[in-house]
Amino acid sequence: MLQLNSISLVHFKNYRQQFFSFPERITGICGPNGIGKTNLLDAIHYLCFTRSYFGRSDSQHVHSGMSGFRIEGDFTLNGRMMKAVCIVRETGRKEFLLDDAPYDRFADHIGKFPCVIIAPDDIQVITGGSEERRRFIDALLCQADPEYLRRLINYNKVLQQRNGLLKALADRRITDTQLLDVYDQQLTVDGRFIYAERKAFLADCIQKVISFYQQISGGDGPLELSYESQLAQEPFEVLLQKYREKDIYLQRTGAGIHKDELIITLKQQPFRNIASQGQRKSLLFALKLAEFMILKENKQFAPLLLLDDVFEKLDEQRMNNLLDQVCMQNEGQLFITDTHSQRIDDHLKQLGLPYQLLQL
Repeated sequence: MLQLNSISLVHFKNYRQQFFSFPERITGICGPNGIGKTNLLDAIHYLCFTRSYFGRSDSQHVHSGMSGFRIEGDFTLNGRMMKAVCIVRETGRKEFLLDDAPYDRFADHIGKFPCVIIAPDDIQVITGGSEERRRFIDALLCQADPEYLRRLINYNKVLQQRNGLLKALADRRITDTQLLDVYDQQLTVDGRFIYAERKAFLADCIQKVISFYQQISGGDGPLELSYESQLAQEPFEVLLQKYREKDIYLQRTGAGIHKDELIITLKQQPFRNIASQGQRKSLLFALKLAEFMILKENKQFAPLLLLDDVFEKLDEQRMNNLLDQVCMQNEGQLFITDTHSQRIDDHLKQLGLPYQLLQL
């Protein structure tokens, strides 16, 4: 079992210096907007992923007027006490340590403390472009499989290099295409691996998503999800050759796993075009619960679950169905925020389980 026992924040976002302990499996965090509820969840995310969930730059998370921050968390994992520390120095240099041992590569920490977060802006997974759904798939697989993370990092690095070369070829600054052949070979190796992993993963994930959606929504009609990839039609190396002339003209790579898509339909129509806000929220939670269950099966223990402001735009029945899934059907540690202390207290009381209510 994975448990975050306590967290210490120094100069992180709106916190100058704060310590929180979490004696219960379920923690409700309440307070008005701007008080730091989401920031506390983001600090937990930092300890799991070495980075923020809400912004790429570490410097933007430093307390106003300060020049760095420190986050420290004490975990218990399968009976073993562990300490994770994230430090951003005054110079902007970031360090991440596990049990006082620094990481050479932050990527090596991903998956040690698996975590699933649901935040209001995550609705972009449903309503946004295909890159949002690829990001969701990749975030899950990177936690589950270090080799997938390594391959994805390699693929994105080579893709960036190839696109740079395509621009140089289009501008006639380079005329030799031998380097393009090298990049194509490198992309092919990692791309085929990523495609195979995504295909196998989604075969399992899609069934879980549909099941969770029906449970949360109460049955809104036939939901369908399907995985589309150019690699399902032709071998990757053939695609790269076929697209080469067009790639040089457009100065970007038009074929590959970076074009994959997760197609979602409801009643045989595009989901995002016809779904209500409640249906979109239900699908988002279904996707995240599927992520939770797959990580739990992969790790043999439940990941941390962070729910930020999930009570908004959900009717009473959907909310009860969601809480039943995350609290009653699973034993993982849960952190849930809300602006209304009475509302979150009432919902948690109905569960009949021990919980901590943290008033910020």
